[in-house]
Amino acid sequence: MSTELAGEVVEINVSPEHEVLPEPVPKVRAVPGRGLEGDRNFFEGPGAQPERDRELTLIATEALAGLAEEHGIDLTAAESRRNVATRGIDLNELEGRRFRVGDVVCEGIELCEPCRHLQGLTKPGVLRGLVHRGGLRAAILTEGEIAVGDQVAVLADGVR
Repeated sequence: MSTELAGEVVEINVSPEHEVLPEPVPKVRAVPGRGLEGDRNFFEGPGAQPERDRELTLIATEALAGLAEEHGIDLTAAESRRNVATRGIDLNELEGRRFRVGDVVCEGIELCEPCRHLQGLTKPGVLRGLVHRGGLRAAILTEGEIAVGDQVAVLADGVR
């Protein structure tokens, strides 16, 4: 594992229902093709085929700090509706790359740009304030547990 791009998990949030504020958990099970157990986007049942970009979402705490500093909008990681809050890694650099969160291998699918729905659930200005720093949508490639304190790092073979 390369440490060129490395950070850590500082918060994990899941919600069993859409539009319900996610709650922090110390750890969560990640399942390829299904998502995070206990989360609203976890797909169950025979033949369930989720969209790969909904399995895992991440946001950098630095982006939330920038939103507060530059736009005066305080938004928690849970309010961002992203599953995993990180510190110390540029999530935009993980788009199109394979990386590891704890023991779970993931692939960055696309940037998780903010939308009007998110702004409607939170505060005016969130849409503009999180453009190009709203996080990352990722596919889960290997099953495992993600816990607060886990390292987030690009894989050596995780080239674009």
